[in-house]
Order: sequence, then C-alpha cells, then structure tokens
Amino acid sequence: MKTILSAALISLAAGSAAFAAVQPIPGSITYDNANVQLEKAPAGSTFFHTFSNGDGRDVREVYKVNADKSVTLVNRTISNAS
Repeated sequence: MKTILSAALISLAAGSAAFAAVQPIPGSITYDNANVQLEKAPAGSTFFHTFSNGDGRDVREVYKVNADKSVTLVNRTISNAS
C-alpha cells in the first residue's frame, strides 16, 4: 500500500511540475515550437525578450540557455498598463 501511495505522489509531483512550466505565447521566441539555437551564449546564462501583446501591454520573458545551446522559457511578466 505504501508503494502505491508513494508512486502516486511522485507521479502527481512530476505532473504538476510539467504543468507549471511557462508556455510560449504569440511573440515568444519559442512560440510554435521554434527551434532556437544560440552559438555564442554560455550555457546557464539568461536573457530577456520584451514585446507587446495584442492588447497593448508589454510582455517581458526570461530565457535560459541550455547546454546544447537551445533556450528554455523560464518566466514571463505582463505589464498592467494598457
């Protein structure tokens, strides 16, 4: 019984981590499964990408450079001003 409960809790935690990942939106660098590769950026570094969304608010995203030079979207903030 403990094994089943432990397995259920582990799968729940893994599922919630995947659910909590920031998903790209139109305007994001990685939107529509774009395969972005950076040649000179060091692995582990981060950079910002800012753009306006459709309703006039500014979107600021933070990306992390992976070891294979691909990028991962890690955070997004949207301004309240419209």
